[in-house]
Amino acid sequence: MSRIGRAPITIPKGVTVDLKGNDVSVKGPKGQLSRTLRSEMLIEHKDDKIVITRKNEDRMSKNLHGLSRTLIANMVKGVTDGFEVTLEIAGVGYRAQMEGKKLVMQLGYSHPVEIDPPKGTEIVVGKGNVITVKGFDKQAVGDLAAFIRDKRPPEVYKGKGIKYANEVIRRKVGKAASKKK
Repeated sequence: MSRIGRAPITIPKGVTVDLKGNDVSVKGPKGQLSRTLRSEMLIEHKDDKIVITRKNEDRMSKNLHGLSRTLIANMVKGVTDGFEVTLEIAGVGYRAQMEGKKLVMQLGYSHPVEIDPPKGTEIVVGKGNVITVKGFDKQAVGDLAAFIRDKRPPEVYKGKGIKYANEVIRRKVGKAASKKK
């Protein structure tokens, strides 16, 4: 049995979980999320815990067991604590600022890059060109952070661009000057 899949999910106080077959709806202080899981899984609400089991032992069910448990656990964590991804901008003249709810970045293009955050996400620009993407849906937060990073990915020679805070950029050595004899 899947080690991740068999671990029960504890439901904190202030969070309600509604199960209708394989439709899971989680409501908490930060928002509400819902998702339909595959029919190969059995989802049960026991006491203050959610337990996920497989209907049968075929390969697809085994593959989906841990995934289903993690998706529900992320929903519960999202509506209680939320998720955040931190991005850093490096480069001369590269900067970010907020205009209302819109993120406006100068990234070396002839025009500013403007990004409106989707519903359920929030963008905060901190000191030193640090961008923080916050929200209660893990997938939406990750997608928005990847979209922002994609506007100017870090380059390997000078390290300029937008990178994740925990990302390590392997730098390349530039063209060396030839020696004259």
